[in-house]
Amino acid sequence: AQANSDREVVPAARRPQRRKATGRDRPGGCAELGGSCALVPSLAMSEILQALVDQQISVVTNDGRLFVGVLRGFDQTANVVLSDCQERVFDTEKGVEQVVLGLYVIRGDNIAVVGEVDEEIDSRIDLANIRAAPLKPVVH
Repeated sequence: AQANSDREVVPAARRPQRRKATGRDRPGGCAELGGSCALVPSLAMSEILQALVDQQISVVTNDGRLFVGVLRGFDQTANVVLSDCQERVFDTEKGVEQVVLGLYVIRGDNIAVVGEVDEEIDSRIDLANIRAAPLKPVVH
């Protein structure tokens, strides 16, 4: 038994159980979503993508490719539609080549990372002078 703040003795069976905090306890985690972890990836991804609609984003795919474009839409499987899309192809000798793709769809199961692009900073980067090896594919 343990005494609470009013000095009343509370039997161990009625005491709140302490448990180790996990990533599931963070905002957007399982606890906040009613304890259903199966919902976290799809709900969290749709909330993130909804906030990015009509903004310039970058998408890194599982095969190591980088796409930059304006997010126009997405669906429940996180397929994304980008307008004014360009693929940035990195090379250690030639710099970054930008391949204009226009309107482009990327399958959700091929997406590794989605991120916002600060257009002001991005416009100041001289991609021709950047030398980098291409990204390696994601290994599962």
